[in-house]
Parts: sequence; C-alpha cells; structure tokens
Amino acid sequence: MSVRGVARGIGGGVLAWMLVLGNPVHAANEAETGELLVKLVQAGRVVVSENQELINDASKGNKGFTSQVFEGKQVAKFKEKTSIDLSKPDGSAQIKLLLALLEAGKEVVEENQFKINKQGIGFKGFIPAVWGRLAGEKFGHKTGIRLKLTNRDYRFPGNKPDEFEAEVLKLFADASYPKGKEYTRMTVVSGKPALRMMAPEYAGKGCLGCHGEPAGERDITGNKKEGWKEGGLAGAISLVIPVK
Repeated sequence: MSVRGVARGIGGGVLAWMLVLGNPVHAANEAETGELLVKLVQAGRVVVSENQELINDASKGNKGFTSQVFEGKQVAKFKEKTSIDLSKPDGSAQIKLLLALLEAGKEVVEENQFKINKQGIGFKGFIPAVWGRLAGEKFGHKTGIRLKLTNRDYRFPGNKPDEFEAEVLKLFADASYPKGKEYTRMTVVSGKPALRMMAPEYAGKGCLGCHGEPAGERDITGNKKEGWKEGGLAGAISLVIPVK
C-alpha cells in the first residue's frame, strides 16, 4: 500500500476518546492540532534530555525532578515554541487534547520517581525516547489518538513502523525531501476518516552516545549502535487523529 492508500486500524479507543473529550477534531483543525501535539512531545523530550545528567547522577537520591517540575518546564518550552500557555487553558477542544498529553507525560515522570531517585545507580534507562513512548501510550489510552515514535532502526517492538510509516520514513530519508517538513495525509482508519501525520526527527549530539558510531558497538543499554550521524534522520513522531 502506498502513502496515498488507505491506512489500516489503530485499534479501539476512538469511542473512549469521544466519551472523554467530545467529538473528534474538525477536519479544518486536525493538521494544526497534530503539529501542536508534536511540539508538545518534543518539548517534553527536551526537558528529559536537559536533565539527563541529573537523572543519571548516582551520588544523589532525591533529585528534585518531580512531575510538577517536569510539567512546569515542558509548559515553558512549549510556550516558547508556540506562544500557547497551557497553564492558562481556554477550554477549547484543541487545548483539552494538549492538556491530556501534558497529563500523560506528567504521569510517566511521577510513576518513574523511584527509578529517577535511586541512589548508587548511574544510567537508569529513563531517557527522552522512553519518556516519549510511555507518554504516547498513555495519551492513546486517554484519547484514542495514536501517538508513537517510529524508525526503521527501531529497538522497542511497539515502535516498528507500519506500512504507511515505513513509506513515509523512506520519503524523509530522500535527500530531495525538505528537511523538517511534516507529512500529512487524510485516510480512512477502521472505516472512519482520520488524519495521519508524521514529523521527522533528527539526531542531536545527545543521541550519538547510544545510536552513533561505530555501528555495531554495544552502547550503555547493551544494544548495538546504529551508526547515526549528527543531523541525520533519526525516525519520526507518528500521529493518527480521528476527524469529522
């Protein structure tokens, strides 16, 4: 199936999303909503990355990196990028979705406090990619919107690209494709219209310790490095949003 074809199921959850948050996002707004959700995920991943040294500090017990601290930093970074202040929500359907994602990410940090604050252990496995995956899963359960991190060089089985995602990842890897440009496509999912959006992600310096060169060498997690280079394609954030 090409990226122009019909996407296949995202599983149950659309009904739950409708019950919690009301009707699906209107078609006129779905692309903007997707872009904002992507920016909020990116903001959260940056917060975890910027606090990675603290999280991995074996000499400290209580790090002070609470879910409330995390939320405040994520809200601030999101505001810097979008001028939207989630600490002062307006009650719109779009803001409700953003707040659901914000709450999901906050819950992930709260549930991992025992790991973050464990003294005597350096690397704890709580990294931006893990936070993003767990937050996406929680957000999906809350809303019925699928949000996942995906890549051809996936490590976690749940990040494996589906047919649509695999084709778009190939598109992102093409040198002629504009760097950083999101890809959106209206599709039909489980018999209902939905927007599929993918936003490319690129490797920063912080990614290379686990994913850089030399390819095949074991990283701190025990996985084999993929041989990424700074600035190269490092996967994508993938969304499936039900629409009217």
